[in-house]
Amino acid sequence: MARFLAPQAADTSDRVVDTVLLLGRRGYALTAARLGGVCLGGAVAEAQVRWAAAARPELAIAEGLVVERSAIPRARDILERSSNHDLEAARYLEMTVRFVRTLVRVAPFIRSVSIAGSLASGGFRSSDDVDLNLIVDDGCRHLAYVAVNVLGLAHAFAHRGKPVDDLTRRPVAPRLMTANLILERSQCHPLRRQDADMAFELLMSEPVFGQEEIREVLVANPALADHFPQLSTKTAAHAIDGTAPRWPRWLFPRRLDGAARVLGEAAWRYMQWTRRHHPEALARVAFVRQTMRPYTLFDR
Repeated sequence: MARFLAPQAADTSDRVVDTVLLLGRRGYALTAARLGGVCLGGAVAEAQVRWAAAARPELAIAEGLVVERSAIPRARDILERSSNHDLEAARYLEMTVRFVRTLVRVAPFIRSVSIAGSLASGGFRSSDDVDLNLIVDDGCRHLAYVAVNVLGLAHAFAHRGKPVDDLTRRPVAPRLMTANLILERSQCHPLRRQDADMAFELLMSEPVFGQEEIREVLVANPALADHFPQLSTKTAAHAIDGTAPRWPRWLFPRRLDGAARVLGEAAWRYMQWTRRHHPEALARVAFVRQTMRPYTLFDR
């Protein structure tokens, strides 16, 4: 029997479907209640999400999660990641906030830091690394990359017993803190990308430092809030004091960024070489880099 939807109901179900597809591209799914809160075009009630899941043939509810029908076999694994998140997240959030506090103190060219990836989205497990999104002064992207990795390596020595997988295994110490996205300030005003995926990246990330910088990005790129109006009311539950003393800015002239690029690219390519026997890890890196273009580092 054909299903006829009122125009408003059809619009809501389309938005629910599009949100599920967006989540699916990132490898996870949400309960109906949580999906309603992050729905494209603005929050909708849990009952509307459940109605859309029942009315649309391409959707289903499996293991309590709203998924594409093709993703039903993966629903249990996604749910297990969510359960592990509840067990592990608090400890790693506290650790990350401490790391960010040190990072911004020693790297005064960093204007904003947000937690991204699985720790922000609700699918973190102890073998994951912590993804960070940064906004930095112009001409300092590679300096920021090296700063995150050098400080991250020093930080990881204190956590050598951390569980690892093919993505986070390193020869000396586990990969713990990762620069997921680094944007120079001028790249944000405006962003070349103002699509739903970029808006969702900002929506799901957790600001720790530089909230005013992020607000300026939203003002300069109003299309982001058109995709997700929730961005305009997003809060920063893990914010640190932005007035704490920092190292002098003159210690890091922009000309150092060229040397940082050479060092950072050599380190990045070495890490890809160590994964040469792990095709799934390489494929995951390639996927993440594709979602971040044109903002990826070390593209040739």
